[in-house]
Amino acid sequence: MIKPILRAEGLVVFVVCLFWYSNLNASWLLFILLWLVPDISMVGYLKDTKLGAIIYNLVHNYILALVVCAFGIFFGNNLIVSIGVIWVSHIGLDRFMGYGLKYPDSFKHTHIQQL
Repeated sequence: MIKPILRAEGLVVFVVCLFWYSNLNASWLLFILLWLVPDISMVGYLKDTKLGAIIYNLVHNYILALVVCAFGIFFGNNLIVSIGVIWVSHIGLDRFMGYGLKYPDSFKHTHIQQL
């Protein structure tokens, strides 16, 4: 029962981000170009699963992405807000699709699978 709730939350986050992004009047080309950038964090897995999980989890949590949004809002910089919203939307859709934060033993071992 918890897993569907977490996945639904991810979908809601993604949809809210799309709405927020459209209200920023930012470039949708920028959205498309930057949307997969957080997945570059998987490069840590080239060394080992522990480093991969650490880097992946740093990038794929809402905390840093929302800090970027807040930073952009605080300084009135729509480009920074846009980057943060793109980042949050990526995480939201990842959660909806069942991709979660990684455990250090395997790329496929995620917090969502534990539920």
